[in-house]
Amino acid sequence: MSTLPQALEFDPELAVVLPKLPIPKDLNVAMLPAIREGTAKVTNATTAIQGKPVSHREVMIDGPEGTVVLSIFEHSPTTRKSRPGIFYIHGGGRILGNRFSGVGTVLEWVVNYEAVCVSIEYRLAPEFHGMIAVEECYTGIKWMASNVDSLGIHPSQLMIAGQSAGGGLAAGVALLARDRGGPALCAQLLMCPQLDERNNTVSSVQFLDRGIWNGKDNALGWRCALGENTNEGEVSPYLAPARATDLTRLPPAYIDVGSSEVFRDEDVAYAQKLWQCGVQTELHVWAGGYHVFDQMVPMSELARKAVVARSAWVQKHL
Repeated sequence: MSTLPQALEFDPELAVVLPKLPIPKDLNVAMLPAIREGTAKVTNATTAIQGKPVSHREVMIDGPEGTVVLSIFEHSPTTRKSRPGIFYIHGGGRILGNRFSGVGTVLEWVVNYEAVCVSIEYRLAPEFHGMIAVEECYTGIKWMASNVDSLGIHPSQLMIAGQSAGGGLAAGVALLARDRGGPALCAQLLMCPQLDERNNTVSSVQFLDRGIWNGKDNALGWRCALGENTNEGEVSPYLAPARATDLTRLPPAYIDVGSSEVFRDEDVAYAQKLWQCGVQTELHVWAGGYHVFDQMVPMSELARKAVVARSAWVQKHL
């Protein structure tokens, strides 16, 4: 594009808060260790379940690159013997975050619907790139599906959910599950998912250097996730689901995204492709919303609307 398209404004209630948020400026690889360390101090099991009737325990499983840690969250106490199951994949641009990042969204459903949530600590880029994170997440959901009896999960009520990078990984794992013959998923919940490594949509240009996760940050995340020597023709659709040409036989999907963020156009395009392939999909584009606005400004009117719509869809499918 020879000229930058005019960017959409942020919702006024969100815009006021944006300058106060601890957003790293000019994100680069050298900054990642310190950001991860800071995240771990405030985003952990204790803070995740604080004040909630939720228990937490950990399980170690064998993954493609070694041991993988899973966190299991359950309503405490529970009265149901056969419950819904949600496999959750955290966000962070594939370079940041941990299995507790954003999990509060899912814990509301653990409480309200007595669901069981399994959240995975997948390996981050650039230290681990390519298909490693996807394969680890697939291993995690296979473990969950193989242990539905011991977890007290109804086998027909297994949903995959992810936010941002986790939404992209969730979409990739749903494709893998279809192509490898399981596990069977009842639904896929993709919250502002990171789907397209090309990072060349109008919205990626409109928000090249604005917002919580901008086009420059996204380019860095994908460079790390792909590896420096990855050629365009080598990108797997399981890693970047926007590249998938066949989305048939996938579970029903929910996609939500802000109108004022990088992922807007790729998420809308993915929803359209799902419809074209016969997959029932609910799409919400929240006017003026920036990336993960519902977590950053949870008391805003826009966040409350987004949470109500998303929870209604989850309740329907669980």
